[in-house]
Amino acid sequence: MSTHSSETLPPDVEKTNDVKKQRANDTQPPTPPETHEDEEGVPPSTIAPYTLSDDKYRVVLTPDEDPKAFSALRKWTIVLVISSAALCATFASSAASFTEEGLARDLHTVHEVTILSISLYVEGLGLGPLLVGPLSEVYGRNIVYLVSYFLFWVLTFPTTFPPDIATFLVFRFITGFCSSAFLSVAGGSVSDLFVSQKVANPMAVYTISPFLGPVVGPLISGFICQHVDWRWTYRVLLIWQFVTILLLVFLVPETYEPVLLKKKAAKLRKETGDEKYWAPLDRREGSLAHAIMVSCYTPFKLLFYDRMALFLDTWNALILGILYLAFQAFPIIFENGHGFSMQDTGMSFLGIGIGMVAALASQPLWNRFHHYEARKYNGEPPPETRLVMGQVGGVLAPVGLFWLAFTTYPAVPWIVPIIASVPFGAGVYFIFTSTFTYLVVAYRPIAASAMASNSALRSTFAAVFPLFAGQMYDRLGTVGATALLAGLTTLMTPLPFIYYKIGARLREKSRFAVKS
Repeated sequence: MSTHSSETLPPDVEKTNDVKKQRANDTQPPTPPETHEDEEGVPPSTIAPYTLSDDKYRVVLTPDEDPKAFSALRKWTIVLVISSAALCATFASSAASFTEEGLARDLHTVHEVTILSISLYVEGLGLGPLLVGPLSEVYGRNIVYLVSYFLFWVLTFPTTFPPDIATFLVFRFITGFCSSAFLSVAGGSVSDLFVSQKVANPMAVYTISPFLGPVVGPLISGFICQHVDWRWTYRVLLIWQFVTILLLVFLVPETYEPVLLKKKAAKLRKETGDEKYWAPLDRREGSLAHAIMVSCYTPFKLLFYDRMALFLDTWNALILGILYLAFQAFPIIFENGHGFSMQDTGMSFLGIGIGMVAALASQPLWNRFHHYEARKYNGEPPPETRLVMGQVGGVLAPVGLFWLAFTTYPAVPWIVPIIASVPFGAGVYFIFTSTFTYLVVAYRPIAASAMASNSALRSTFAAVFPLFAGQMYDRLGTVGATALLAGLTTLMTPLPFIYYKIGARLREKSRFAVKS
């Protein structure tokens, strides 16, 4: 996941100025609004200079026009709709795990090929933000939502009724690409709606949605494939997508301030006949093609030249890779080892989901911690304080995996390894939330690219790991293979502790990070 990915982002970052918008929110899963931008949310470098004489024609939103003035009910309705859309996007990635047997049988292929139904979709989730991010900056969030989700729905039909395996796999990649908007752009909608003092809880709800999708996918798919044809998994997905499109059309308005200002300026020019009224987007310089090229190039430049970002991204990628590998590993552990049916195996993922929800429930404690840190540093705590949550997650994830590894024996009651997956699920949430927040704050000038690089690497690992899961578990056994994964996560555990200590010094030497 992305999940966006993806796959989502930190609920506890506060805005230093409520009217500032963050480009990172437009290109990667929910990111906090803390980039260096013009007060209307458009990077200053893209706006042509203007003189004081025409500044009075620069339009602004009245308090009533600001999305933050919506009622609490309307704002939370919007949050729940986009959270459901993000959940659906990552649900589609993992739901394919229990369709593989029917897919191989009906389309005359082998298991190794059917695994690509997950891998290609996840890779699409990772690459999509490189395109939809720049598009959302020019055309707004709402049109990107509607177009991308409509394509997501329409192009799911070839995967529901595929004539052959090649068609199925091609459209799995394309639908993953189309659905990525809700793992990259949607976090910005949350920050558009709430002031800094109230953004933490709605952002937390949105953040966890892409993470729960991979857990809900096999749970529902297991029940469906146990009792009816595997194609019903995708039919249920089609129904969910169609309902979501209707909700987006009727309940989710445009909330991106630069686009609202552009529309208002155009309206004033039409009503008054005076062409002097303008908004920052009217004076945006540079082509869309150039913006997309920069969006594709800068994230990889960051990975090549900044080791701190590279190691944190690799840590995230390893964790997401293991999560997606579980879609192949859990059937081996529970179906082969404990005689579970398909639907029971799907329910075995509940442990991970419970861990994530428990971690989300701890968010008020983390909010208080960060408020304390803000007071301690006179309102400007160093980015490294965001890594404390990652320290907790960095310990919980390997503990859960080691516990899981040594309880996979058939002689051990089946409930024990499921309980063992609870701390792993909590660790996943803490690691991603902490790292996403740190990358956005520490690399604020290029926050969008920092999150794009993280998404690209995460998606690559998530796409590759399921491909070798079967062979690894056949050769090493359930204990050895799971313990190996636990060992790899243990090697990465010191990262948040090390960067908490020396992160400030590393940022001073970095060509991308903010300085202390």
